[in-house]
Amino acid sequence: MRTPTDLHADIGEVLLEEGQIQARIRELGAQISTDYAGRRLTLVSVLKGSLPFMADLMRAISLPLRIDLMEVSSYGGATTESSGLVRILKDLSSSIEGEEVLICEDIIDTGLTLNYLIRYLGGKKPASLRICTLLDKPARRLVEIPVDYTGFTIPDQFVVGYGLDYDELYRNLRFVGVLRPEVYTTPE
Repeated sequence: MRTPTDLHADIGEVLLEEGQIQARIRELGAQISTDYAGRRLTLVSVLKGSLPFMADLMRAISLPLRIDLMEVSSYGGATTESSGLVRILKDLSSSIEGEEVLICEDIIDTGLTLNYLIRYLGGKKPASLRICTLLDKPARRLVEIPVDYTGFTIPDQFVVGYGLDYDELYRNLRFVGVLRPEVYTTPE
């Protein structure tokens, strides 16, 4: 397997600069704080990609809140396509029954994983269940997803950075960039 020595060299185009991302997260945090005023909120991060987003978003929300983490998988290793088969690798550590829950996602693509997650978490009887995503890629949507808060709508390109990965790499980039196709299409 090829391991890049310069992550930036694999980026064909920077789609969202760090400053743009942080400004939009502050706006989302202010809107969420207004919408949930007077209530306690539970943020659920869908690991691993949404962790940087949730960390920044929770600091932009001026409400009492709890956080919890889930890990689900619908991808297998070094692939760019969801398999559609969702497995829960790590479930919530606390009950969300009666709680105001906001799922924090890094990107909504086909919607298959999130559709499954909404049904699964809805079965845990939260008071409300809403979705906040950093990136929305509607061109690839296979199921309709009710997104309550969207950071950015992006074109149908394979993006990495700010938590998003390819083969577990590029998550640490402070921006969202389009991965050069030869990185994920070149045979090994």
